[in-house]
Amino acid sequence: MDQPKPENLILMTREPNGIAYVTINRPRSLNSLTKSMMTDMARAFKSLDRDESVRVVILSGSGRAFCSGIDLTTAEDVFKGDVKDIESDPVVQMELCRKPIIGAISGFAVTAGFEIALACDVLIAAKGAKFIDTHARFGIFPSWGLSQKLARIIGPNRAREASLTATPVTAEQGERWGLVNHVVEEGELMKKAQEVALAMIKNNQDLVLRYKSVINDGLKLDLGNALALEKERGHEYYKGMSKEQFKKMQEFIAGRGSKKPSSKL
Repeated sequence: MDQPKPENLILMTREPNGIAYVTINRPRSLNSLTKSMMTDMARAFKSLDRDESVRVVILSGSGRAFCSGIDLTTAEDVFKGDVKDIESDPVVQMELCRKPIIGAISGFAVTAGFEIALACDVLIAAKGAKFIDTHARFGIFPSWGLSQKLARIIGPNRAREASLTATPVTAEQGERWGLVNHVVEEGELMKKAQEVALAMIKNNQDLVLRYKSVINDGLKLDLGNALALEKERGHEYYKGMSKEQFKKMQEFIAGRGSKKPSSKL
């Protein structure tokens, strides 16, 4: 007698247009994460990073939530496991992923789910979405960056209030504070995420990857060192270009100058 196949809790698909999709697919548990789901998610992002046909990744959750955090019935297995194993750490693999990651957030992004959202490069949120940090409420210590990243994005005072009170940050508040790029109707969420993804795909892919890298790496430094990093990578980039590449760049820019500007997002 055949055994039933285990449910695929992390879905990964690739489209011919260069967009890949990663979906947290445990809707009956509000997409709470088990250890095996975390490992599968980490492997998915590592695989997409290596796939040269993939230009942008859209991350979402199925059902009523983006991700409600760690499944607390498996908490000890998660928190006392090999926390230094980057191969099974989805946030580390998202941060190592060279491709831009767009988070499509509907419902709740709670605690670990909030941290996964913060590992995205751009956030699109549906109206009614909420970001909630419950670390302080449940006695869980943050380890995927929430205590550091949120303050850098929305400011330390707002971050302290959100984290120390466990008060939800709505999609609309998040947009005002610079956490969320766009707030849209629920039915328009994936359409907007795809629109932003396609706008990225239209650009020079090598430069998109380099630009994401220099922004994200620079955010880890003080301004002086970040500016030096930009200059260093800029010189490295131009030094590696041939005369033919410079000529093509000039021809491309000249050709673009004769066209009408494209519409904004």
